[in-house]
Amino acid sequence: MSSVLDINSLQQHWPLPSAPRPIVIVGTGGIVNDAHMPAYRKAGFKVVGLVDVDAGRLAQAAQRWEVADTDTDVAAMAARHPDAVFDVAVPPAAICAVLQQLPDGACVLIQKPMGSDWAQARDILALCRCKSLMAAVNHQLRFAPYMLAVRDALQRGWLGELSDVDMHLNCADPWHLFPFLEGMARVEIQVHSIHYLDLIRSLLGEPQGVYALTLADARYPKLASTRSSVILNYGATSRVSLSLNHNYAHGEQGQCALFKFEGTQGVIFVQLGVMLDYPQGRPDSLRLKHASGDWQDLPLQGSWFPDAFVGPMANLQRFAAGQDPQLLTAVGDVVHTMALVEAAYQSSATGGQRLPSL
Repeated sequence: MSSVLDINSLQQHWPLPSAPRPIVIVGTGGIVNDAHMPAYRKAGFKVVGLVDVDAGRLAQAAQRWEVADTDTDVAAMAARHPDAVFDVAVPPAAICAVLQQLPDGACVLIQKPMGSDWAQARDILALCRCKSLMAAVNHQLRFAPYMLAVRDALQRGWLGELSDVDMHLNCADPWHLFPFLEGMARVEIQVHSIHYLDLIRSLLGEPQGVYALTLADARYPKLASTRSSVILNYGATSRVSLSLNHNYAHGEQGQCALFKFEGTQGVIFVQLGVMLDYPQGRPDSLRLKHASGDWQDLPLQGSWFPDAFVGPMANLQRFAAGQDPQLLTAVGDVVHTMALVEAAYQSSATGGQRLPSL
């Protein structure tokens, strides 16, 4: 390996399909307006239809994004666009009902999480197989420019053997923007940190086990959990730890959203700027140090929002067209992320190993 690494050569974007298919989006909530539509417009994808049971919200989205074909009925829209890619961005509990109304063999991108719990994840997987759906889950953090760069660096061997992964989150989330979370039995890991668990799985494979504690904060009594500590057991070779606090209350000083990927030959630090002032965000950064050289900063070409949302759709369309050999976030893969989430909640519920008595 050369002692001088060309950091600018690291991959930051997933290639686009050569012949993009039209897209129908089911659901027009905040994530569609804030990320899906801006990302698809940036990529040149054509959204030909919008579906939502809320007619008022549907009309607002259609006007904003200039989409002429709208409907409150999924089956009716699917009948008009049977060859479209269906982007299903609905609450987890509604996913199966939407999938039932799509044509057998349809190409589908499902918003994460893959169900509200492990049981729903298995139901979704079974339904996709029964209907022969080409289905992926929108775990877009894998496709953020800095995470594609991390994956590329690992695959090139720049870090050597990956031995230590840390995620340290200390931020002040604007919980008032997410009223739908109030009353949910599972919040922090199920809705947010599932991103980090899925990313780590995609880089390191399946862990042997998980130790976790997720808990609420008295300042947010309507939320079941907003803070978590998670340790993934990858045996004796890799330490993987996540320390996640969404309720830091002491201003800008001390906030961070930092991933560390440390190997036997190098280390990468990634700052996820969107978490520091959501939804506006602060600048992202990626710094790499190889054993043979000095620190280098990668000029980043985009961010998690909205750029990463191009990746899952591009990968799905390219896989359907035979241009990509693997559907990276296929339901058959992501169901293992849901299994990891389930195990984390079970670990948290046990309360940990009790201290021995005298």
